[in-house]
Amino acid sequence: MHKLNIGITGSTGILGKKLILLNKKKYKFIKFKGDITSKKDVFNWIQGKNLNCLFHFAAIVPTFKVKNNYKYALKVNYNGTKNIVDALNNFKQKKIKWFFFSSSSHVYGYSKKKINENSKLLGSSLYGKTKIKSEKYILNNLRPNIKYCIGRIFSFTDSNQPESFFIPKYKKFFLENNYIKIDNLNQYRDFIHINDLSKCIFFLMEKNYRGVINIASGKKIRLNKIIKIIAKIYNKKVFFNRNKDFSAQSLIADITKLKKIGFKNKFDIHKIINL
Repeated sequence: MHKLNIGITGSTGILGKKLILLNKKKYKFIKFKGDITSKKDVFNWIQGKNLNCLFHFAAIVPTFKVKNNYKYALKVNYNGTKNIVDALNNFKQKKIKWFFFSSSSHVYGYSKKKINENSKLLGSSLYGKTKIKSEKYILNNLRPNIKYCIGRIFSFTDSNQPESFFIPKYKKFFLENNYIKIDNLNQYRDFIHINDLSKCIFFLMEKNYRGVINIASGKKIRLNKIIKIIAKIYNKKVFFNRNKDFSAQSLIADITKLKKIGFKNKFDIHKIINL
């Protein structure tokens, strides 16, 4: 049986690598190796390859990198997405049936309540604003005979994630210190296991899902609790200054849509942290 040809941008990123590793026996991955900001590179890749589906992950992700050079981040995150959409529109003979765009929970504003796909797009970071702009371009310009899926991915981690991300950051702290004293982190996030995340993307592809969807666990976890779990793993101590309350700065997904089409997460927060 012929394997589906899946074109993938961002194949060297954390999610791209994991997704290929877990699914390379079942699908043929055709990696984009050019410059995503180059219209010529993108057009040549899509024109020259026989792709059935396309996963677009290439982006500048760490929020501090986006903040430090927003102009360049916008060029990569938005212009790169525009190049992909324009190429898909240009080569109408190509039989790309499903296009997945990796968006983010950062397109939303912070909220104490669970966030659904119809919640306002306020952008909780500049990174989120690049994703909002990209989403709008897809929705307004992608030709209608290509099914698109905009997956708004909430928090995830991996052992290879850089230390600028939350869980790797505190793992490093506890490796180097017997205890830490930090400000109260009374806010909540929604973490999904990277294996569940990968499985979900292929589940959506096999369902030919069309539209915008939250990809998350739907379970809130207090950041203080995550730090306590990490401290326990390393047999270290943590002390919180109880002088700040950031409870309004929370991002928790309403995953009603995901549940409705039958997807179930397998791993809990302890498995996620122990990656």
